[in-house]
Amino acid sequence: MGPATTEIDALFTAAQAAQARAYAPYSRFPVGAAILAADGSVHAGCNVENAAYPVGACAEAGAISAMVAGGARAIRAILVIGPGEELVTPCGACRQRIREFAAPETPVLIAGPDGVRARFSLAELLPASFGPANLPK
Repeated sequence: MGPATTEIDALFTAAQAAQARAYAPYSRFPVGAAILAADGSVHAGCNVENAAYPVGACAEAGAISAMVAGGARAIRAILVIGPGEELVTPCGACRQRIREFAAPETPVLIAGPDGVRARFSLAELLPASFGPANLPK
């Protein structure tokens, strides 16, 4: 079962607030993300760039870190918001980061300034993924 409308609204609000705090002086492309954890809590993150480009952090990574620091370990839904007209979907590395804490059917909502533009399952964005179940117990 996907998130309720009120939960999507809370994710959008949290992601939009995080996006407004993004540190993107080089790309000028602020991104926000918000996670609805399995326990119902919401955790947000924003992209944080660095003059040494490879050490910057994506919004999704920040939201995942906030979720883990908050004590949750499972993503029920994630919303990513970016500027412009194109869909701002998670990069490949973030798709794998999400996979660590989410099931293939987990909703990934993609938003722009005016609201949700698209909805994917994690499996649609990362088919035949490698996850925790692939490793021996």
